[in-house]
This record gives sequence, C-alpha cells and structure tokens, in this order.
Amino acid sequence: MRQYFKIGLILSVCLSLLGCQSMSKPPLDTVDYVDIERFMGDWYVIANIPTFIEEEAYNALESYELNDDGTIATTFTFNEGGFNGELKTYHPKGFVENRESNAVWGMQFVWPIKADYRIVYLTEEYSQVIIGRNKRDYVWIMARTPQIPEADYQHMLKLIAEMGYDISMVRRVPQQPLPDRE
Repeated sequence: MRQYFKIGLILSVCLSLLGCQSMSKPPLDTVDYVDIERFMGDWYVIANIPTFIEEEAYNALESYELNDDGTIATTFTFNEGGFNGELKTYHPKGFVENRESNAVWGMQFVWPIKADYRIVYLTEEYSQVIIGRNKRDYVWIMARTPQIPEADYQHMLKLIAEMGYDISMVRRVPQQPLPDRE
C-alpha cells in the first residue's frame, strides 16, 4: 500500500510541475553554457517556491551525477517537518535537452513525464545557481554550501523578480550541515 501511495505522490508532483503551458510570458533566458561535469555534485537548496512535497523540507540537498549515457542521476533528499524529521529521498532523472548550452533539462520523476528545468543563473565559480521554469511557478536558489551571504541571496531574489516570479512565494529552506546524509 505504501508503494502505491509513493507512486501516486510522485505522479502528482510531476503533473503539478507540468500543468498547462502558459504562453503569456516569454521563455526564461538561460545561462549561455553549463559545463555539465563542473555542475555535478551536491547543491543545497537555499530557498524556493516549493512544490507540495517540499513545503516542509529541511536540509534539502539535490545531488547530480553524470551517467555514461549523458543523463543525470539525481538524488533529492530532505528532512520532513524539521531537522530531525523523517529523511525523504527521491531519484528523478535529468535529461539535457539543449546540448549547445546544457542549460535546459527535462527532469523526470515518472516516465514519460519530463518537467521543465532551466539553469537561469550560475556563478562563474559554480557555487550558486538559480533553477527556473518557463511557467514561473517554481524556482530554486541553490548553493554548494548550506548558507550564502545575505547580499548574494538578495541579489538572486532581485533576479528572480526580474524574471517575472512572485518573490513573496519564495521560502528559505532551513539548513544545518549534517556529517552524513545517507
């Protein structure tokens, strides 16, 4: 029974990420180029407009690993409801959809649905990133460290607002470093 619930939950997330494509806003501009190998590794979720499974996420961490076939093995973990909450783990797969820039991906939680995933801001050091969606419904501010300077956070909020997002919906994700997340 629990397995069916989990499948239903994942399917619901995918459908909410897809939704109806709105043409009222132009597509989000992405960064010019992403070095996929440099992008791999751990990214702490600093803030987001959360999907329903992320609404009570603490210690959210997205990890990427490049597969031999060019897809991205993804592990998304977080504690639900508090720092000591139940550890939740999801394994969507990323598909690079624009090989010229490597900045447009499809993120697949359940086959055959791929959610829009766009790298719209990335520092030269590959230390901070903004992931957006054309619909401007969800956004993620992520970094290689669990905290970032307040000035950097405010700068990224300003960029998100300029992209057409409602920044009143952005929620900081509580983070505290953990020695081992497995």
